[in-house]
Amino acid sequence: MIVTTMSEKEDLKVHEKLAKKCFNKTWELLEKADRTPEEDNDMIHTVHASRYHWGVLVANQQGTALNLQRGEWQIARVYTVLEREEPALYHANLCLKITQDNNIEDFDLAFAHEALARASALGGNKKDNEKHLKLANEAGEKIKDKGDRDYFFEDLKAGKWFV
Repeated sequence: MIVTTMSEKEDLKVHEKLAKKCFNKTWELLEKADRTPEEDNDMIHTVHASRYHWGVLVANQQGTALNLQRGEWQIARVYTVLEREEPALYHANLCLKITQDNNIEDFDLAFAHEALARASALGGNKKDNEKHLKLANEAGEKIKDKGDRDYFFEDLKAGKWFV
C-alpha cells in the first residue's frame, strides 16, 4: 500500500503509535515475574500487534527492516519465555533472515543469534544451540558501544536455557 492521501498519512501515525505502545507493553509483561495465564495471552497478542503495525509502516516506507527484525526478535523472546518451541524457532529464524538480508549488524546481529540459541535450547537441539550461542558471543564481542555490549552479555547469561 502506497500512501496517497493525508488521511492515509495520518493513519500511518496511528500505526506507529500503536507499534511502539504494543512493543512497550510486551516488555512490561515480559519483565513481570508473576504473570497470569491471561497476561501471557495478552503478551502474545501485543507482540504480534506490534509487529503487524511495524509491517504496515515498512510497506509504506515509514519503517525500516530493523523495525521488522526487532519485532521478530521480540516475538521469538515471548515464545521462548512461554516455552513454546515451534513459534519461538519460527520467529527467531525470521529475525535472523531479516538481519542477514539487510546486513544488520552489531547489537541486533548478536541478539538474532541469541534468539536462535534460546529457541534451539527449548527443543533440546544442542548442535544449533551451541552454534548460535557461539555466533552470538562472537557478534556480541563486536558490539561497538560498551553499554550495549554489557547489556547484551548480561542478557545472554540470564536464565536457564542452555542445552
